[in-house]
Amino acid sequence: MKELVEIIVKALVDEPDQVEITEELKDEEQVISIKVAPDDMGKVIGKQGRIAKAIRTVVKAAAIKDDAKVSVEILQ
Repeated sequence: MKELVEIIVKALVDEPDQVEITEELKDEEQVISIKVAPDDMGKVIGKQGRIAKAIRTVVKAAAIKDDAKVSVEILQ
């Protein structure tokens, strides 16, 4: 799942080398955290959060295939 998020986010930003994706397990739920350069934050979130919502939708669809619970957080 981490690799999927990394590919999507790096394609969106201007500084892909500053993208940091971390993955941890909290209460039987996999939490994927995204950290990008401050200038790229708007590109990952999108207007009214549409890009962020799309990323979460793709990840949840992939998680259903693996029968897992996954959430995506965008950190500053």
